[in-house]
Amino acid sequence: MALFMSGLMSLIITLFNIGLVTNIISLWLQAWGFSFMIALPVVILISPLVGKLTDKLTKN
Repeated sequence: MALFMSGLMSLIITLFNIGLVTNIISLWLQAWGFSFMIALPVVILISPLVGKLTDKLTKN
């Protein structure tokens, strides 16, 4: 999930910021690498907390 979401978001944001330039693939892959390094630990750390919160909210 982190891989797909970070890849899609980094592509959209890169295209939005600089447009369709000749080296878009290189720029996007750099952005994707950075965003994945942030997204993976966030998903690992936050998803259990979100699961617990969801359980508490839906058990009523």
